[in-house]
Amino acid sequence: MVESNREASEDNKEVVVLAVKPQRAGLVLNELKGALHPDNLLLSIIAGTTIETIAKELMHSAIVRAMPNTPAQIGQGITVWTATPEVSETQQSRIRTLLGALGQEMVVETERMIDMATALSATGPTYIFLVMEALVDAGVHMGFSRHVAQELVMQTMLGSVQFARESHKHPAELRNMVTSPGGTSAEAIYQMEKGGLRTVLSKAVYAAYKRAVALGKT
Repeated sequence: MVESNREASEDNKEVVVLAVKPQRAGLVLNELKGALHPDNLLLSIIAGTTIETIAKELMHSAIVRAMPNTPAQIGQGITVWTATPEVSETQQSRIRTLLGALGQEMVVETERMIDMATALSATGPTYIFLVMEALVDAGVHMGFSRHVAQELVMQTMLGSVQFARESHKHPAELRNMVTSPGGTSAEAIYQMEKGGLRTVLSKAVYAAYKRAVALGKT
């Protein structure tokens, strides 16, 4: 056990992980300034905070910036990451192993894509949980117990995702497979399109992206 972030980083000769809220990034970076060993690999999962900011504050160049999501807690996450040119192939391999333990890992070409992933995949569980909640409430409104409605919704979502992954079909094609003319799916889709579901989701993701960018400027 150590009493400070600086002491922890000085005792670590391999990977130093920055995992704090973006609002505390400035304080932590200031505390760690000049403390990293030249051979350290710095892994940042701070939303919004740019590699340029981290490198400048810490006077360190071997940096990986990554963004996981909450399903990583059960080994089913997706983590998007990018690295500076100073990160060696050996260090990149170590990062792949580390992040792969959380689920899937995906390297991207530009840092901008980290902010994009923050809005889409890292914030993504929020959208899914809200849809789940709404569907469960709809089931309760019709007369199911909350327990039964929740079980129906969760298994339907889980099965649909697995079916989509294994079928390798476009979501629109899968949706058309279950949409009969004049049927229940057609009526439900009409109401969702009428309510602007696609537009609301698109606006929500883009708003999250803009917020991620803004956090990096505070």
